[in-house]
Amino acid sequence: MSASLGLYRLQQIDRQIDRSRAQLDNIRETLENDIELHDALHRVETLQAEHFHFHHELKNATAEAEAQKIKIEQAESSLYGGKVQNPKELQDLQKDIASLKKHLVTLEERELESMIKAENSESVLQNAKLELEKTQARLGNEHKNLLTDQSKLTIELERLAEEREAALGPIDANLLQIYENLRQQKRGVAIAEIVDGACASCGTNLNASLQQNTRSPKQLTNCPSCGRILFAN
Repeated sequence: MSASLGLYRLQQIDRQIDRSRAQLDNIRETLENDIELHDALHRVETLQAEHFHFHHELKNATAEAEAQKIKIEQAESSLYGGKVQNPKELQDLQKDIASLKKHLVTLEERELESMIKAENSESVLQNAKLELEKTQARLGNEHKNLLTDQSKLTIELERLAEEREAALGPIDANLLQIYENLRQQKRGVAIAEIVDGACASCGTNLNASLQQNTRSPKQLTNCPSCGRILFAN
């Protein structure tokens, strides 16, 4: 058996482990930092605050208009009640009533504007809440699937860890260290298979002598171009 065969088998396991871990990281990130859900929640919270503001404005505008109506009723009661007889005072009351009614028009316009804003904000808020519910329902199903995938990947990693432990048995400690160093340097790919007389990683053509050396049971042969350990099936 060539010295590179055990390392090649180990690399196959390690690459599966790398892929599974990357998938797990993506799942964790999605579950912990769901931007879409965060944005939907933030929109509802913002619209709720806005609706409360408009509702408060409407409440105040309505109270001011009602208070103005009471003032007008009181002034008219004084005007037509017969208690005031002085012509000058009666004229002043008429002017006051006219002024109060004019201001009431302004207050009622303000009340109407506040009512429209409050109704519009209520409509927008309800739509946002509906969208949030849809997002939560959809993401709930997606998250449920992600949690299922997470569980499967965790079990898969446990199985691969056992396979890796078994694969390490026949590998010499020095060769394993060389392999580990190359994996760090070569983005996880330390072993390159020879395919059609060339290095499968970088495409460099390999002469017959070099290809034969890769079958040595005692020493490793490296690609002259990319430096990876060569493996001939």
